[in-house]
Amino acid sequence: VRGIDVDVQRGELFGFLGPNGAGKSTTMRMIGTTTPRTSGDLSVLGMEPATHAREIKSRLGVVPQDDTLDNDLSVAQNLHVYGRYFGMSKSAIAARSAELLEFVQLTDRRDARVETLSGGMKRRLTIARGLVNDPELVILDEPTTGLDPQARHVLWDKLAELRERGVTLILTTHYMDEAEQLCDRLVIINEGVIIAQGAPASLIAEHVAAEVVELRFARTDTPSEDAVRAVVGDRARRVEVVADRALVATDDASAVLHAIETSTLAPAGDFTRRATLEDVFLALTGRQLIE
Repeated sequence: VRGIDVDVQRGELFGFLGPNGAGKSTTMRMIGTTTPRTSGDLSVLGMEPATHAREIKSRLGVVPQDDTLDNDLSVAQNLHVYGRYFGMSKSAIAARSAELLEFVQLTDRRDARVETLSGGMKRRLTIARGLVNDPELVILDEPTTGLDPQARHVLWDKLAELRERGVTLILTTHYMDEAEQLCDRLVIINEGVIIAQGAPASLIAEHVAAEVVELRFARTDTPSEDAVRAVVGDRARRVEVVADRALVATDDASAVLHAIETSTLAPAGDFTRRATLEDVFLALTGRQLIE
């Protein structure tokens, strides 16, 4: 991380996006008080992590990328053990566990061993575990990685419910549709610095356009970006040629398509779609694979 400046408001669902190695996890560890910063200022829940880490952690919930549940224990026992870490009494843990299991729709599996749960159930249990201490701030590191669409949408609903309850949520994800759906605001980090920040819709309007026209060509007939730009002119805000496709970001798709139809370009097919946060992400960070 080479210097970032960000404020997260109470009750906000805030996203950190970026390619691998961009600095997201480092930032999350600093917020979670597990990695000390080497310079700059950081305040978490109004406190200084270097001197109040214990107090911050007592009001913090963490949902790690990988499930670190105890497979040999039951669902309820996993919550009980975690509650004891926070000094909660057995009666308080029992009451809180019943509430959380209902919240994540696992009440009927409370006595089941974790190893018998599906991936989606384990993620819901991990979220429940991160909420045992009734945290004011919850850090979620790629919470839906590896889940099927149904399980992802269930988790989206649960995160939206938490936000409505006033819980502050900080999210990292590689799913752009997830960030666009959930985040009130977000930042895109690349090589340790913030390169864009704002609400998803604002970022799409600023960096891409309202729509994207995708033109498909035979690989041997794919035109250059300059050739496409020469045809669409100022009707396009951005043109990119990728393999056998030309992507034209525009606020007037019908005008772009008319220009293409009356030109010498001969796409094998075309379709128009709404511009997305993924278009923003790729426009700002590039398409090169980062390991």
